[in-house]
Amino acid sequence: MKERLEYWVFAYGSLMWDPGFPVAEAVGARLAGFARRFCLRSVVYRGTEEAPGLVLGLDADIAASCQGLALRVAAPDWPEALQGLRARELTTNAYEERMLAVTLQDGREVEAVAYVTRPDHVQYAGALKLEEQARIIAVARGGRGPNADYLFNTTLHLAQMGVEDIDLDALSRQVRCLIGPREDAGDDAENDAEPPA
Repeated sequence: MKERLEYWVFAYGSLMWDPGFPVAEAVGARLAGFARRFCLRSVVYRGTEEAPGLVLGLDADIAASCQGLALRVAAPDWPEALQGLRARELTTNAYEERMLAVTLQDGREVEAVAYVTRPDHVQYAGALKLEEQARIIAVARGGRGPNADYLFNTTLHLAQMGVEDIDLDALSRQVRCLIGPREDAGDDAENDAEPPA
């Protein structure tokens, strides 16, 4: 069996700005058949068991596509990178690790590791309306800080990439209205290890 020379990870949330492993190449990418949504309850990093927050997941949706980043990992770095990803993304088994075809911004098509939500998991919250998501995110706080910072960081990085996500922009506006001005909002560059990829 021939050893692969490169490995890819599809990042759509905190992995975009804090992958936690050496990145040999980062390229804008599109994953068809999935939507980026705040559809998983966070009980450790952006919330608690008593007051869960919300984190992003890839939600299966045949009519949707998700714009994110494809992160290439060099072969020598892959075993440690994958081990770290699994420790981060599969903490509560709310995600399923999948190999999915993604289309890179430059036209290449690659297979990438992606972490997809499990609708059968107790943390799945795919039916929440935007207003309810905003109320949860505005007040939730976990081991990595306020849930709102995670949302603001995601929208900021997507904007810097030139990616428009209408739902996340609307959610961000609602959360900002609920919490009011904060000096530290959006400055948290830590990952949410519960953890949207």
